[in-house]
Amino acid sequence: MAIKSFQGVRSKSSSKKEYDAPILVEDYMTKKLVTFSPEQSILEVMEAFAKYHISGGPVMDKNGFLVGIISEADCMKQISESRYFNQPILDKSVERFMTKNVQTIPHDMSIFDAAGVFDKHNRRRLPVMKNDILVGQISRKDIVIAALKLSAQNWK
Repeated sequence: MAIKSFQGVRSKSSSKKEYDAPILVEDYMTKKLVTFSPEQSILEVMEAFAKYHISGGPVMDKNGFLVGIISEADCMKQISESRYFNQPILDKSVERFMTKNVQTIPHDMSIFDAAGVFDKHNRRRLPVMKNDILVGQISRKDIVIAALKLSAQNWK
């Protein structure tokens, strides 16, 4: 007995799926960023983290170029060292504790590729660049939100 297919006639158009929802990093990134300067104190950074409910942010030089990232983990290093060496937190600059070798992603990368970068490099946030200029930041949470929006529209 032959097996019948109830799927109907298959489309002869391209096999690539067209997405109705936006799938680029620039569609989900945060554009209004709290930024820091290399000269700021760690104390100022920690106060900004508490005030704006953030866990990290880009460090920009005087010309507006990205020179690093400062995070809660970097602040934890300072807190630990200040207690161990019995030194105040106030006098340490961001430049001393920031991550200088910054992993960035382009604004036109798909959220799927960005998820792969997050997985591979184990980062919590990534600066988003367009023509070597910082245009935003995307977090793992932003990628999850984007996937949920796509799920509701396309992954039925």
